[in-house]
Amino acid sequence: MKMTTCITILRGINVSGQKLIKMEILRKLMLSLGFTDVEIYIQSGNLVFKSSSDDTREISKLIADGILKEFGFEVPVITLSWTELNDIAADNPFLRDESREYSSLYITYLESAPSEENAERFNEYSFPGEEFFLGDRAVYLCFPNGYGKAKINNNFIESKLKVSATTRNLKTTDMLVEMGSGGG
Repeated sequence: MKMTTCITILRGINVSGQKLIKMEILRKLMLSLGFTDVEIYIQSGNLVFKSSSDDTREISKLIADGILKEFGFEVPVITLSWTELNDIAADNPFLRDESREYSSLYITYLESAPSEENAERFNEYSFPGEEFFLGDRAVYLCFPNGYGKAKINNNFIESKLKVSATTRNLKTTDMLVEMGSGGG
């Protein structure tokens, strides 16, 4: 049976004492859902695993339902195949400019591609000191002054594009690509 390497990123867990999930319990939940080779990167819900299914939407639903049953709260779940994650990471337009500080780069992962209408409207926004580029399932961000006070944050992106999203810094993205590279 062919196994697909998947990466799941959870939104809004273990932040400011909210939606607390112990990673070892999450790992056991993933195994009970039929996933194998489950690895977790840091406490914010970054999972690399193998699945017999390549339907990332169905995988996200299965994980979200499992978290609701196990922990009693809903969590937005975004799942990508390793190939999708690797392509998103490689397509980052800010990496082509060596003057960019690595620590100022982020990627917001989108549950699905936004509608053309929402994408067009989103591309009209502009905030001083913040740059972005909208891809199919990702928003590439460059914040030289840091993410903390950025206007183009996760909530802004979700409200304008009308899709669930979660943001990771480039270090986390690179680590997830590396962790999953054993079997894209």
